[in-house]
Amino acid sequence: MTSKTKVKQWAELKLAGNECFKTGQYGEATRIYSLAISELHKSSKSNVEDLSVLHSNRAASYLKEGNCAECLKDCNLSLELVPFNVKSLLRRAAASEAQERYRLAYVDYKTALQLDAHLVAAHEGANRYTFVFVLFVLVFKNIRTVLLSRLSAAPPQRNGIARNHDLAAEEDLRRAGLLKEEGNALVKKGAHAQAAEKYTQSIFHYGKEAAAFTNRALCYLALKRYHDAVGDCGAALAIDGANVKALYRRAQAYKELKEVKSCIRDLNKLLEVEPNNTAAIKLLQEVQQK
Repeated sequence: MTSKTKVKQWAELKLAGNECFKTGQYGEATRIYSLAISELHKSSKSNVEDLSVLHSNRAASYLKEGNCAECLKDCNLSLELVPFNVKSLLRRAAASEAQERYRLAYVDYKTALQLDAHLVAAHEGANRYTFVFVLFVLVFKNIRTVLLSRLSAAPPQRNGIARNHDLAAEEDLRRAGLLKEEGNALVKKGAHAQAAEKYTQSIFHYGKEAAAFTNRALCYLALKRYHDAVGDCGAALAIDGANVKALYRRAQAYKELKEVKSCIRDLNKLLEVEPNNTAAIKLLQEVQQK
């Protein structure tokens, strides 16, 4: 096979992968992009930009499948080849966000904005965490200062430090619960944007409760921020893999995003957990009829 034929083959595979991605066949798209990457590596005229794009495209497929670990690997490979590939930065940010690596996600969103100030997804992502990180820095700087002053003034007292740590953790839980309740009250009033902010603050204090993510996903659905809803449901499912609300709300978001296969997959998984869930059955029938 000549070098020219190989170039044609990987390029055709890339186009085929793109078509599969557009129709929601993410698993097949991943497979085809992998073949294209393999063919491009064999080519004597291997182009780093083309290779970067292929890794970025496969990362997008992995992200749609919920395989954040592989998505991150491909984004890293893509960015090693072309350091300022905006799509790879956004995809890595989304995968980091789904894995609750919020600081890493924030850095990628801000980097993307430096490259293109008009990116809506990057603006939304950066804005979600600007308040959180400012608060984080202020709070923990204060805690560090207090602890250092106490440790330098007195001999170590491990039990006392442990008690202080437990009290701080309890206070975080209490504050997270109060903020979540404030968010719930705002949802009942239809103030979804304000409620989403309350849930964000609640997650900052305690980010291991699935309900805060599913509640914020509900707000994002009302605000038509469907990609954000998918991300929050993914975070909830990372905590509780059988969370019915997360599966249903992600299915709703996928439906609005025209990602039919992903929608059906989540509904089928939900019905394995709750076979008689009428809302899921109704939505599944509605999606399958289209």
